[in-house]
Amino acid sequence: MLSQLEKSHDCQGKRVLLLASKGVDLNEISFLPESLLKVFKVVSFEIGKDFFKIPSYAYDKARRQYNSTLLLEYLTTVKLRGYEKYLGIVDVDLYARGLNFVFGEAILNGEEALISLHRLRPEFYGDPPNERLFKARIVKEAVHELGHTFGLAHCDNPECVMHFSNSIIDTDIKKAQPCLTCQTKLFRRLL
Repeated sequence: MLSQLEKSHDCQGKRVLLLASKGVDLNEISFLPESLLKVFKVVSFEIGKDFFKIPSYAYDKARRQYNSTLLLEYLTTVKLRGYEKYLGIVDVDLYARGLNFVFGEAILNGEEALISLHRLRPEFYGDPPNERLFKARIVKEAVHELGHTFGLAHCDNPECVMHFSNSIIDTDIKKAQPCLTCQTKLFRRLL
């Protein structure tokens, strides 16, 4: 999901910190820096050593979900120096204004992005655990949201990682890489 918020930032920074919230199993995301490097090539990724606590004010009791926009804004308070971009990783159900749920959210051309593992698990849909599928979904959503921070908008190509996912089926159809058009735009921003 692309946030209503937008910032104008130069993409000369090449370091991204992955910030996990309490409740995220680091073993489930340990593969992510290497997988992201395959897409972003000139960017370094590392997982933060400390967990952040999800603020209670982001929880909507009536919906039993967390507001992704509030969590995204909260990320600005837990950032560490020395990094140009931040990917928050949570394991709670997210929603954004006007949508029933989201897999993540990002600030276009901004520093912060957020993904949730909650709806990426096959078990959420009544399917048996499938680690390969779960990891593939994590990578796609992480690349998608970080792509927004590097200036990529949604793409009309349903196989492009930057295509908007309205359901998990859309996520599964996508590849983990941007299409040629989006990849060209990304590399212009990164170099």
